[in-house]
Amino acid sequence: MLKIVKITIAISIISVFSVGNAQADVNEALQNICTIVKADDKGELRKKMKRVESDYKLKLKDYYSGISCGGNSLIRTAMLNNAIETGTLMVKKMSKGDLSAPEQDGKTVIAWASENGLNSSPIVAVLKGRI
Repeated sequence: MLKIVKITIAISIISVFSVGNAQADVNEALQNICTIVKADDKGELRKKMKRVESDYKLKLKDYYSGISCGGNSLIRTAMLNNAIETGTLMVKKMSKGDLSAPEQDGKTVIAWASENGLNSSPIVAVLKGRI
């Protein structure tokens, strides 16, 4: 009986550390995604998203809201940096519901773009066509 308790405790401790390591690995895998978006490197962004999906079973919608590039979301960062290729790719990969939902500041991407004078951005055109 005591042996079973010890084994159960050991398994519990190992699983807690494994979950923590997986989270750290995901963060490490997504570490330079802001740089990729700012550089408008669509091929590298596509590879990064595929790698995260295959390694961690996460799609863009799963980690999009958790990433901030200087206080802005990934699509907002693409708009600010005129990164049309990466911005368009992300808009196409996100669901319509996620694209029309308010972000952390309570504004949708379209409302934010309008307030910041980015309505003429090709990303906004793709976004409006998608919603």
